[in-house]
Amino acid sequence: MKSYESSFPMPRIIALDIGTVRIGVAVSDPLISFARGLCVLRAEGEWRDELAAIMSEYGADTLLVGMPRRTDGSDGPEARAMSDIIGTLSIRFPDAEVIAWDERFTTTIATRALIEADVSRADRKKSVDKVAAVLLLQSYIDSLRGGTMNAALPVMDDAREKPRRGGRGKKAYE
Repeated sequence: MKSYESSFPMPRIIALDIGTVRIGVAVSDPLISFARGLCVLRAEGEWRDELAAIMSEYGADTLLVGMPRRTDGSDGPEARAMSDIIGTLSIRFPDAEVIAWDERFTTTIATRALIEADVSRADRKKSVDKVAAVLLLQSYIDSLRGGTMNAALPVMDDAREKPRRGGRGKKAYE
């Protein structure tokens, strides 16, 4: 039986927030208007096979991959490693367009949002990568709609500053 999601004729975009342990996955809606989180894959093992199944299910023709840039916009060793992964994905999925997209601050913003939502530390760990993938994809979608590049990612005054939870006096990243 065909799933409801795969019955849409318009191709979708799949976004990946690739880390060393987990990979957050998000998908666009059929009209490429908004992003939603799908799942978190384990970065070791056969995650590319799982990705192939996801792309097939959603009829995705574009892979958006988070590119880890330094705060000044330059590429570090992580970005060079991600370029290798992007090359591998381009070979593995020759019919898909693979796009690198600046992922600066997505995990930080995702973590802050989950903290504000009072999500437990254990549950944050399970879902922060998926939320970061949503932010990544939504910023790309917004740019397609005439918004500014990374419109969903506000510039932070000081990326090292850690907010405190209201009334508890704990640092956000404890």
